[in-house]
Amino acid sequence: MMFKSVPASKSSKFAISSSSSSPPLPSSCTSSLYLKYGALILITLQTTVLVLTLRYSRKQSSPNESYFNSTAIFISEILKFLCCCFVLIVQNSFSGFIHAVQKEILYKPKESLKIAVPSFLYTIQNNLLFLALTNLDAATYQVTYQFKIIITALFSKWLLRKDLSLKQWFALFLLMFGVIMVQWPNEKNMVHSSTSHQRNESKLIGLVAIILSSFTSGFSGVYFEKLLKSSKSQSLWIKNIQLTTFCCFFSFFLILMNDYKNILTKGFFFGYNQVTYLVIILQALGGICVSLVVKYADNILKGFATTISIILSTIFSICFFEDFLPTASFYLGTLLVIVSTFLYSL
Repeated sequence: MMFKSVPASKSSKFAISSSSSSPPLPSSCTSSLYLKYGALILITLQTTVLVLTLRYSRKQSSPNESYFNSTAIFISEILKFLCCCFVLIVQNSFSGFIHAVQKEILYKPKESLKIAVPSFLYTIQNNLLFLALTNLDAATYQVTYQFKIIITALFSKWLLRKDLSLKQWFALFLLMFGVIMVQWPNEKNMVHSSTSHQRNESKLIGLVAIILSSFTSGFSGVYFEKLLKSSKSQSLWIKNIQLTTFCCFFSFFLILMNDYKNILTKGFFFGYNQVTYLVIILQALGGICVSLVVKYADNILKGFATTISIILSTIFSICFFEDFLPTASFYLGTLLVIVSTFLYSL
């Protein structure tokens, strides 16, 4: 029996035609890609601009003339709550929004009360971060705050039973060393800081605030992740509404504790200007951006966004702020933090 062979030219023609006629990517895939990278660009810009703007807002006036941190955080939580409600209304209509709130929040009080724990910690965390940026430059804050990755990893192992690979443990060690290098005292800083003992004290306050906020961020983030995984039927926006509702309550409570007497004499909006309102809007957008990244992106891309944000904050701090003098130890520490962030995410 004889088999008729197909010429190479024809077979190659068939191969080319078959490959060229491959179906294009569906529009849903294209839109999801746009959403993924759009969310990452948004959170990179939001994080960078928030840190720089917040730092500028605390530097432009003396502590006695500056706005109250507690009131700014309270307003940002209200704005975040309204944004989440608006998104849910757009997705489900107003009647659908009311039905979802009744079904998922009012009729499930035990589930809602579980959100109180991360809400309280988020509120403390936000106040600590305002305190940190009052006492630290934006670049040092950005790099040092990556210490929260170590705390998050430890709490993930404890609460979520996540096993860390040898590579991830090495990345955490590298991150710790990088943060230490960023905070390492040097002659360049000593010359400038020795003229003011108060400046040394404020830097210590900022560092303590970052460490404490890293612990609150790590635990609250892992705890919230555990709640999301245990109740997958609930919408992410419903969870955010629950979260911001409690955050509003706790933020108002902190106003009464910390600044009630000063607000009575100076007013709720004392020290507010255009920059303050921009800080509030950016702070409110932060929660929305994180929600979008959680939904549409992954940890590797989020780590990339964090790295870009650190680089941008460092560049702008060098160019526009006089309180930041980068040294060799800072550059080395920043490089180690960036590398460890990538290594841990891979």
